[in-house]
Amino acid sequence: MSPWIYLFLAIGFEIVATSSLRASESFTRLLPSVVTVAGYVFAFFFLSRALQGVPLGIAYAVWSGVGTAVIALIGVVIFRDPVNLWTIVGILLIVSGVFVLNLLGATRH
Repeated sequence: MSPWIYLFLAIGFEIVATSSLRASESFTRLLPSVVTVAGYVFAFFFLSRALQGVPLGIAYAVWSGVGTAVIALIGVVIFRDPVNLWTIVGILLIVSGVFVLNLLGATRH
């Protein structure tokens, strides 16, 4: 399987785990707590597989950038977190940075 598929699986599990962490209410709710722990285990497993073919800096930039943007969106839509212009600008800067890093900063072997 492509290392990029592993990376996006890792990101997906990290997003589920982080969302569940919020829903766990400081690990006082059993099901979201279990989903959080399992999600992070799978996220790091798939990240470790992705690192066999994706450079560490690129993998981590994509992982954190995509994860941050999606979690911010989930926070606004599901958890009703406040959003303002600076929140949007910050997220766009993160996504832009990941794009530039992947487009211009990666050395392919």
